[in-house]
Amino acid sequence: MNDTKASAQSADIAEQTERLARLTNRAMIASAQMQGHAVKQASGSEYALMDAGTLAKAYGTFWTDMMTDPGKLMDIQQTVGTEMMAAWQSMFGLSSDVPVKDKRFKDQSWSDDPIARSYRDVFLAFDRAANGLLDRLPDGSKDHMRVSFYTRQMISALSPSNYLMTNPVARKELMESRGESLLAGLENLLTDLERGDGRLDIATNDDTAFEVGVDLATTKGQVVFQNDLMQLIQYAPTTKEQHATPILFVPSWINKYYILDMKPENSLIRYVLDQGHSVFVISWVNPTRDHADKDFADYMTEGPLAALDAIRDITGEDKANILGFCIGGILVTAMLAYLAALGDDRIASATTLATMVDFDNVGEIGVFVDDDRLESMRHHMADKGYLDAHHLQDMFSMLREKDLIWSFVESNYLRGQKPRAFDLLSWNSDSTRLPSAMLLWYLEKVYLRNGLRKPSALELKGVKIDITKITTPCFILATQLDHIAPWQSVYPATDFLGGDVEFVLGGSGHIAGVINPPVERAKYGYLTSATYPASPDDFVAQAEQHEGSWWPHWAEWLAARETKKIAARKPATKGKYRGIEAAPGSYVKAV
Repeated sequence: MNDTKASAQSADIAEQTERLARLTNRAMIASAQMQGHAVKQASGSEYALMDAGTLAKAYGTFWTDMMTDPGKLMDIQQTVGTEMMAAWQSMFGLSSDVPVKDKRFKDQSWSDDPIARSYRDVFLAFDRAANGLLDRLPDGSKDHMRVSFYTRQMISALSPSNYLMTNPVARKELMESRGESLLAGLENLLTDLERGDGRLDIATNDDTAFEVGVDLATTKGQVVFQNDLMQLIQYAPTTKEQHATPILFVPSWINKYYILDMKPENSLIRYVLDQGHSVFVISWVNPTRDHADKDFADYMTEGPLAALDAIRDITGEDKANILGFCIGGILVTAMLAYLAALGDDRIASATTLATMVDFDNVGEIGVFVDDDRLESMRHHMADKGYLDAHHLQDMFSMLREKDLIWSFVESNYLRGQKPRAFDLLSWNSDSTRLPSAMLLWYLEKVYLRNGLRKPSALELKGVKIDITKITTPCFILATQLDHIAPWQSVYPATDFLGGDVEFVLGGSGHIAGVINPPVERAKYGYLTSATYPASPDDFVAQAEQHEGSWWPHWAEWLAARETKKIAARKPATKGKYRGIEAAPGSYVKAV
């Protein structure tokens, strides 16, 4: 029996040795790829989210400010000392065991193991002290915002949960798996490096779990029109009658459109169909070098304006409702101002989701956008004609680095686990490229110069636009924890827009707060108010809290503007707009 067990163990060791040899060969290749990637970044041929000079300037400003206020620095030094003393007392069991809320340390082994507990407590003490210092920085300075943001990135990277020798959970799995977790983690790491060609492309989801058109984006419909920038999908009805006025969905073109049509149970498109609406959606192209010269105005004319022309021809209706999400909502807002300048009243109502109109305070995402970064981006895209998808994906991940970077470092690499199947993260990793002309114009004119809120500051196709001239009824959704479109930068639309406005503040963030279907136990509620004071804080103070999804509230608002019903429309199948291919179409599947 012992001989059999010994033979099995020997076979396992031999297999692991052979596997380690294969991984070592892959590691050598990956190392060369990493060096090549580093050379590209150093030479400037690979765009970097931040440069050393900008960071040096930011931290120089920070320390200059600290030196001019020595009392503040002394206070923080005292706080650090107090925090560290508490950490050492905890290490030796001299203080009460206060529950740790940080989910990085939720496993009981962080408290049971005295060494791990000391690492944890010293780190958390340092974290609290650093945050106390950063909280004293005056608001409004981009240099101070950069210091706060990148200091947080460095502190998050130093967490003992990120390292095998200081993570008791990972060490336990290493022992129990007899080294298997370490080999699996190394394999996961090499796979991510290989996929990124030397750049660490962290897998956040099981890329085999979902297929667009099979598991996601399954609502039945037809592509009835297409051009260089988009395919227009018309969906099959799910009711016998429909509201006469059709609705056009304009999604963001930073990701694929199917965030609006995920699984059937959380598909906003399917929900709107079930409310008796005739639904069309734009599926944007994934740009290539051929789209380099497509600018923001082209996205308007070849996107929603071209779609509205087709919808009018297909339905015979002179007016349509429209919905825009994220940058798609910014495009819709600009288009409404463009149409207002032309005296064109074809839009019956407009809905925007997580759409900023005031870019004075864009939150932490502003650390990545300034004139220097814009010039670097211009240089990088001069030959390519577009910005690769991973740059924005990396940027958005850094805004929530604990959840979207370091949690996967721990699970994927230290513990050798595979990411679980999660539809929202699957969509999130399915990013698109951005054409240079559009991106540079948008970042300069809208993001940096805040031109959308300034009358006549923006010009589209020779027409100066002013969003205060918009009289279209508008439903505006923002979400409280949005790290991409801070709700305080969405709220000013209640003042800027010239027509009736219904503002709703949903719970959660940029994606989960929007894709919040009305199920039995909806996670997030929403706030509404009959009036809109100038201050966002005053809005919250007077607003009424509602439980459940905001979707039914919006559906009621939309239905109240429509009394005419017609027999349900089926997707066009003949003539100029005959079905080109079944939904979700081919544009959404392009990589």
